[in-house]
Amino acid sequence: MFIGTAWPAVAKIVKVTLTPEEVTLPIDNKGTKYAAWTFNGKIPGPLIRITQGDTVEFTLHNAPGNKMSHSIDIHAAQVDVMNQFAPIKPGQTKTWTFTPKYPGIFFYHCGASPMIQHIARGMFGAVIVDPKDPKAMPKADREYVIIQSELYSNPEDVKAMMQDKWSHVMFNGTVFKYDPIHDPDASETLVAKPGERVRIYFINAGPNDFSAFHPIGNIWDAVYPSGNPKNVLHGMQNYVVGPGDAATFDLISPVEGTDLLVTHSMRGALSGAIAAIMFSKDADPKMGHGDEILVR
Repeated sequence: MFIGTAWPAVAKIVKVTLTPEEVTLPIDNKGTKYAAWTFNGKIPGPLIRITQGDTVEFTLHNAPGNKMSHSIDIHAAQVDVMNQFAPIKPGQTKTWTFTPKYPGIFFYHCGASPMIQHIARGMFGAVIVDPKDPKAMPKADREYVIIQSELYSNPEDVKAMMQDKWSHVMFNGTVFKYDPIHDPDASETLVAKPGERVRIYFINAGPNDFSAFHPIGNIWDAVYPSGNPKNVLHGMQNYVVGPGDAATFDLISPVEGTDLLVTHSMRGALSGAIAAIMFSKDADPKMGHGDEILVR
């Protein structure tokens, strides 16, 4: 599910609550368990969708059963980092407001120390800030959110994180989550119909490596760095997204078949960062809409 509303007619107050939760989650299609730190018990955390100019009443509640202090850093917000982004202890709650000035796709993550560990263990998510003008970008027929991140086998080994010694790269918190071609245990793919404009909101959570996001078998029709409609590139074979950065990608397939969305850093792709998108005239009409833009 996502928090917020898409395309409201006028600016409004949107209430958002995130709860850091330290839980054990599967991180591959076989169900291998991992001691994760999360927002709301999932990797990635809930999708927040708001509109440029909204007033966001944001609440962070650190679950009382946690052992660690946690915080929030929302890249769409312009605030006092020493105040709004300061960590809170287990059981504490903090509420503050912000108004997103710029439209786009933005990263949010825990900023508590050591930040590299909090991000690596899963404390991140996406904020979509839709432009006030609904005609600022071509209308998408389907939308999907993909967040790339690195998996470090030992979640307590901060030294390995600092040395960039990851074991896998994941999309949306799972190794080969949408790739039954390379992992027969994968049960999910993304889908669309030929000719549809598929909009991918892509974030690189890192915490360390760059992503060269590429659609094998296709070309990006449009790329919007940071998702801002004023930043537009056309006919791109790939586009580099750094750690903590994001971009919006539009894809149109003229034929039925499969495209593979990858980081063209091959070690990352072949370690788990591949997503299959199946183009078929019989594509499920529910996929890529509403709650199904962040496919769990």
